[in-house]
Amino acid sequence: MSEGHPSTPVAARVRRLEERLIEARVVEETQLDAALAAMLQGASPLNGARIVARAWADEDFRRRLLADANAVLPEIGLSMAGGIQEQRLKVVENTEAAHNVIVCTLCSCYPIGLLGPSPSWYKSEAYRARVVREPRAVLAEFGLELPEDTAITVWDSSAESRYLVLPRRPEGTGEMSEPELAALVTREGLIGTAAV
Repeated sequence: MSEGHPSTPVAARVRRLEERLIEARVVEETQLDAALAAMLQGASPLNGARIVARAWADEDFRRRLLADANAVLPEIGLSMAGGIQEQRLKVVENTEAAHNVIVCTLCSCYPIGLLGPSPSWYKSEAYRARVVREPRAVLAEFGLELPEDTAITVWDSSAESRYLVLPRRPEGTGEMSEPELAALVTREGLIGTAAV
């Protein structure tokens, strides 16, 4: 699933729009690059990993994060502000009985500030369509085999709402510090296509 899929047509349309704006001298390519760089400044999966590590280490933070993620993000210097409007972030927790995975079926809505730029497979039509219809099979293609009795919920992001998966804490990590815990977390774990 993660390799060999064509890019979404949305990316091609965006590039054509950029080219037309540049040709019409509405904007220069350097301005577009600067706007993108400003949007992505500080955007990294390390931000999401910090959230997960704090939730694993601090039960009160975890409880409040699951109840209202936007309200607790400022405690670790993060927010969902930026862009045209603030987006609502919902954190969904993986457990032994339940697994969560994120998709945006319409385009590629995604919490860039917390996960960094989205992987190409996240934007592919194959992933967007199939993970909704057959999540267990898609997760298996990523190498994540879940027990048959594990319920899988697929969360569909939108322009207003974004999701982040709180993966299960690995066994044997009870003595690890938050930075050590954060180092275990991957972008795929935050999307739900991999375990930590």
